Amino acid sequence: MHSEKILILGAGGQIGTELTHKLREISGIDNVIATDIRDAPSLRESGIFEIIDVMQTADIASLIDRHQVTQIYHLAALLSASGEKNPKLAWKINMDGLTSVLDLAVEKKINKIFWPSSIAVFGPTTPRVNTPQDCVMVPTTMYGVTKLSGELLVSYYFKKFGLDIRSLRYPGLLSWKTPPGGGTTDYAIEIFHEAIRNNSYTSFLNEGTRLPMMYMDDAIRATIELMEVDASKIKARTSYNITAMSFTPAEIAEEIRKHISSFTIDYRPDFRQQIADSWPKSIDDSSARKDWGWKPEFDLSSMVKVMLENIAELAKAN
Repeated sequence: MHSEKILILGAGGQIGTELTHKLREISGIDNVIATDIRDAPSLRESGIFEIIDVMQTADIASLIDRHQVTQIYHLAALLSASGEKNPKLAWKINMDGLTSVLDLAVEKKINKIFWPSSIAVFGPTTPRVNTPQDCVMVPTTMYGVTKLSGELLVSYYFKKFGLDIRSLRYPGLLSWKTPPGGGTTDYAIEIFHEAIRNNSYTSFLNEGTRLPMMYMDDAIRATIELMEVDASKIKARTSYNITAMSFTPAEIAEEIRKHISSFTIDYRPDFRQQIADSWPKSIDDSSARKDWGWKPEFDLSSMVKVMLENIAELAKAN
């Protein structure tokens, strides 16, 4: 792995920021090239960083040549809530961007690609409890439509061109290091900041909305483990279900009250409620566990503790 030259597209986002730092730790600073459409000071300061628009294929091609890239993590995308506000742009960035990266990967003989999918691929007709690896998928958001189309596309490129492209269906991801990025599960990050700042939070999802979630450290570890495993172990060439926990706004609030006893929450559901209602409540990730040994380390209580401690530290520093 150490001789790999890794290109990360969309490195400035919620997953990309932490993944870039972790990969630089593992593979060496000079072997990880981070790019985003906007400046990302923490990535610029810690290694090679370039501003790249994922729609500009020629720029990506010259970057691949210049750095002799052998692996790509293609993370650039418009997320669920943002995608509903601008569906045409979501299609363009999420699908045209992916297609051109896949074509480049075939042309430049890239060894391995990672592309993230999401629980947004599932829709209201999908079984919502312990959603299986293979099931009916009719998403009702543009983000979900692009992720499902992307899964079919990456599977096609694997079969047609032998492109080793690997993928995970991320649940809601929680991190204290980067701000929320316009997703439907972002209430579960905002709630910590508000708990520490104001001792109260108004949730945009109602109290009983159960969604699959994961602490960011687990998500980063899962991503790297999937990329490091031998290709023969990968049976799902669309995308793997993975999960760590499922909870509701009321349950996370209850867990926060164990640390901040006076914390209060109220509920004012907005358009994101409809998105959340079309998603699974819990995920069956037995395929990932069986095929390549996936196992989460954080549950709700350990995650809440770590989030509160670190966000309190951040608040003090600011």
